[in-house]
Amino acid sequence: MQTSQSHLAYLALEHLIVTLALKPGALVTEKQLIDMAGHGRTPVREAIQKLAWQGLILVKPRVGLQVAEIAPEDHGNVMQVRRELEPIAASLVAEHASDEQRARLLDCARAMEECAVSGDLAGFFAADKAFDEILEAACPNGFITAALGPVQTHSRRLWYSTASPERMDRSISLHVAVIRAIHQGRPDEARATMAGLIDYLSQT
Repeated sequence: MQTSQSHLAYLALEHLIVTLALKPGALVTEKQLIDMAGHGRTPVREAIQKLAWQGLILVKPRVGLQVAEIAPEDHGNVMQVRRELEPIAASLVAEHASDEQRARLLDCARAMEECAVSGDLAGFFAADKAFDEILEAACPNGFITAALGPVQTHSRRLWYSTASPERMDRSISLHVAVIRAIHQGRPDEARATMAGLIDYLSQT
């Protein structure tokens, strides 16, 4: 599966925002983001548009670009959406995912488990992003995935800001349970395990 240059630029910048390498509230220029992403102007501009739509970058006339601040109410608002929609998405994916998508989900599970062994928090967040994107591609309800995309990214950034190895280990085990249920084509189990994951993330 080929990935476009603009999507690669988006993944690079999203990772920098989620892992707080680009700090909340920071003012940045397009040139800085081009240098950081390692891609050309057009792909980066398209990536900025997507990040702006997701509410992670603010385009301010006459000022430039600003990484969105983290507000105290963000966590509760984000988890409210995820709690309602993500278990439904997981059950639909368990029914509709292709063999290739199920295999790629297992790759995500393996990558996450390796991160648990090595304590690689940034690596886990990259694998978690890949997991979300496979779910997005496999879910037949585009309205659900359109709502989930931005809040999943905001959730990762909020979680990274207070993450610890212990919390990562528990999160990985819960993610792997969801992946196994989806891989085995069990919609009810996928819904239940995803609800358990969201409950855990809501508490932390």
